[in-house]
Amino acid sequence: MSLLQVKQVSLSFNSKKLFKGKDLSKKVLNDISFAIEEGTCLGLIGTSGAGKSTLGKVILGIQRPQQGQVLFQGYDIYNADKATQQKIRRDLQVVFQDSYSAVNPRMTAERIISEPLENYEKLTITEQRKRIIELLERVGLSEKDLKKYPHQFSGGQLQRINIARAVALKPKLIVLDESVSSLDMVTQSLILELLNELKDDFGLSYLFITHDIKAAFLISDTLGVLEKGELIELYDSKDQFFSSKHPIVKRLRDSILAEHPRFRTLTTKANWVNTNRLSKQL
Repeated sequence: MSLLQVKQVSLSFNSKKLFKGKDLSKKVLNDISFAIEEGTCLGLIGTSGAGKSTLGKVILGIQRPQQGQVLFQGYDIYNADKATQQKIRRDLQVVFQDSYSAVNPRMTAERIISEPLENYEKLTITEQRKRIIELLERVGLSEKDLKKYPHQFSGGQLQRINIARAVALKPKLIVLDESVSSLDMVTQSLILELLNELKDDFGLSYLFITHDIKAAFLISDTLGVLEKGELIELYDSKDQFFSSKHPIVKRLRDSILAEHPRFRTLTTKANWVNTNRLSKQL
C-alpha cells in the first residue's frame, strides 16, 4: 500500500455570476491521481497558476475537493474519525515558501519548534529542551539560537527552523510547497542537501512542489508535471522527463538556463543540451 494515494481529485472554485443561469465556476484541479511510496520524494513541477499549491492544500486536509479521495496510510483524510485525523496531522507536516509568514514573529526559535512537541509528546521541560537543541543542531543551527526571534535570522536560517519544526515528530510525509524558491541559489543548494540528508536519516517521504526544475531534480525520485489543473505527465525516473515529447514538457525543458550567464542562450536547443547534461550528473 502506498503511503499517499490521490485518487481522481477534482476541485472547482465558484465565481460570481454576471448573467442569470451562467456558470462561471473555475476548475482548478481536474481528475488528479498519483501515489507516493514510503521513503521517496515526488517532485511536482508546474508554472504559476498550475494548481500546485491548491493540490498541496487538498493533500494537507485544508481544502476539501468536490470529487475524489486522498488516502494517507490507507485512511481517507476527509472521512476519518477524530483519533485517526489526529494521527494523520502528526504524520503529515508541511514547510511553506515564506519562512517568515509561517511563524509567529513574537515567538523564539525554541517556542516555534516546541509547538508540535507540546501538542503530541509528553516530555519534561528538560527533555523537550534537549530535543529542541538536537533538532537545531541537526538543521545546522545551535543552542545559542534558542532564544532568537524570527527577525534575527536570515531567510535560509529561518527556513531551517521551519524544517526542524516539521521533522520534530518524525512524520511520514512532508509537503514542501515552494520551500526553497524564495532563497538565493547557494542557500537553496544547502537546504536541498539538508532535506536529502533528513530524508535518509528519518526515513521521510516528500511531496516537493516547485516551479524550479533543477531543484526538483536535486531532491526528487519521481516527477510529475501539472498544467492548468491537470497532471499531464508522471515519470518513474528523471530520465523520462528528458525523453518526453509532450509540448508543455518540452517548453519547460527549454526554459532552463545555464548556471553561468556566459553559457546562456536564447536558443532552445542549447538550453536542452545544458539541462540534459545536468540530468546525467544527478
